Amino acid sequence: MTSVDLVVVGAGVVGLAHAWHAVRRGLSVTVVERDEHAVGASVRNFGHGCFTAQDGVAFEYAMAAREEWLTLAREAGFWLRESGTVVVARHEDELAVLEELQDVREVRLTDELPVAGLGAAHLPLDIRVNPREAVHAIARLLAGRGVTFHWSTNVLTVEPGLVRTSRGEIRCKAAVVAVGHDVDRFFPDLAERHEVLRCELRMLRVAHGGVIDPAVLTGFSMLRYAAFDRCPSTRKVRDRLATDHPELVAAGLNLMFTQLPDGSLTIGDTHHYGRTVEPHRPEHLDDLVLTETARLLGVASLHVLERWRGIYASAPHPFLTAAPVPLTRVVSVTSGIGMTTALGLAPAVLDDLDQEL
Repeated sequence: MTSVDLVVVGAGVVGLAHAWHAVRRGLSVTVVERDEHAVGASVRNFGHGCFTAQDGVAFEYAMAAREEWLTLAREAGFWLRESGTVVVARHEDELAVLEELQDVREVRLTDELPVAGLGAAHLPLDIRVNPREAVHAIARLLAGRGVTFHWSTNVLTVEPGLVRTSRGEIRCKAAVVAVGHDVDRFFPDLAERHEVLRCELRMLRVAHGGVIDPAVLTGFSMLRYAAFDRCPSTRKVRDRLATDHPELVAAGLNLMFTQLPDGSLTIGDTHHYGRTVEPHRPEHLDDLVLTETARLLGVASLHVLERWRGIYASAPHPFLTAAPVPLTRVVSVTSGIGMTTALGLAPAVLDDLDQEL
């Protein structure tokens, strides 16, 4: 049996964000992870710090997280690009949204487009990282600063001041349970009250010969990020896409891509919601993503290098923070923006825990 100030359950970006801030506050930290390394949403995403397109408290968390990402990239030594995001307008109503976005956020309209379109907006504050390396590099950095990691270890119960695992018990002053969409595996009643579902994403990596430095969003992306809701023309875009492309809207398509350091593109993505992710994968969803991305890039076809399923937690409110038992916080980013906001969310959770200690 060991004893620490804070036990973090889950070594994804949300869990590591809490460990990072706790260590900086001088706390002793143990992270317990069921896999031998992080393999969930934190490594299956676009690696896109989509700060500018958030709104409300998510925007506050995102802007705080941006500074933490820059610090972590320097200290942990992982690849990061401050190349921003380009939102491409391919229709007049989408161009109107971008003009209106200037009144909401720090953006710049531009005619320099990485793909064909009528115009674009450059969101300069956004960043890109390689999600396949970033969280692992952060874990190594934290281990070098005294955080104990118990990999391949299941958490059995979380009780006030005690976490029972498959390798033994850990006494602690407080615990943070950051297990993403698996909240119901630990606290099913809590997950039901907060209407937590699993969102399944279909994503692919394709070969590409050129350099496209910023992340690229499209009109479909305008339907998925809260800052665009403040633009009156977004409703026109939503109505037109629902009429002209009902299958794509029904599939929850967010037509976007980011480039990895090797030049390949991470493309996607579709969205399907439910409590349980079914095991069978209909090919037509990948076909939709490939067809629309090829059209966006102006090429006849794309060569697929990898396909995968991403899963993240989804709920009506973008953030779940709850205290099911004393001295414990369950934390999940329930809106698909964990990479973007977790490093800004974590200090608020730790401040809340401090009030209980």
